[in-house]
Amino acid sequence: MSVTITIAEHPPVTVPARATASLASFREWAGDNDLPEKTRTDYYKGEVWIEMGTEQVFSHGAVKTAFARVLANLVDADDGDLFLINGVLVTNVGAELSGNPDMTLVRAATLDAGRVKLVESPDGGYTELDGTVDLVLEIVSPSSVTKDKRTLRDAYWEAGIPEYWLVDARGDAADFRILRHAAKGYTEARRQAGWQRSSVFDKSFRLVRGTDRLGHPTFTLEVK
Repeated sequence: MSVTITIAEHPPVTVPARATASLASFREWAGDNDLPEKTRTDYYKGEVWIEMGTEQVFSHGAVKTAFARVLANLVDADDGDLFLINGVLVTNVGAELSGNPDMTLVRAATLDAGRVKLVESPDGGYTELDGTVDLVLEIVSPSSVTKDKRTLRDAYWEAGIPEYWLVDARGDAADFRILRHAAKGYTEARRQAGWQRSSVFDKSFRLVRGTDRLGHPTFTLEVK
């Protein structure tokens, strides 16, 4: 038995029933399905989300670039830190969670301690992170509002992820929040003149929205 999901402007997507039966089944399917390469899939406690919408140029693509440009330079890749953009499956068995965050950070110390393990693909190399990563970032799109702001907020907290960075740049002002893991859920980092402190990076950040000469929005992630 399978479930066929039709998404606007895209051909029907067939998801086998086994993909929703359990986390283990989803992980097996996610590593061996015939979906288009850039399709995002997420699993949380028996529910599966599939995103095939075209990425917005400014409110998603440009924002992602602004964060990647800065954050990639703040990690020590030579020491073993992993900063990943899209594509890699991030799984936490305890939270019954598996999906593809827009950005993921895993410190070398986290790998050394075994809190995150690299999962090998049958075809070679590594395609999955299993455990509690140090930080995830999601950029809200029209099709992911509820998932990013509610479902994943709960899921990432349950997975014990220290920081969840949530960005919504669809309006006239970019809404960027650093959410910190607390006893009963995520709490927002205190703001001072737009700056928010990250414990993971031990630095403060703020997102500034501007306009280019053509009137298109620009985004700059400032750090201090």
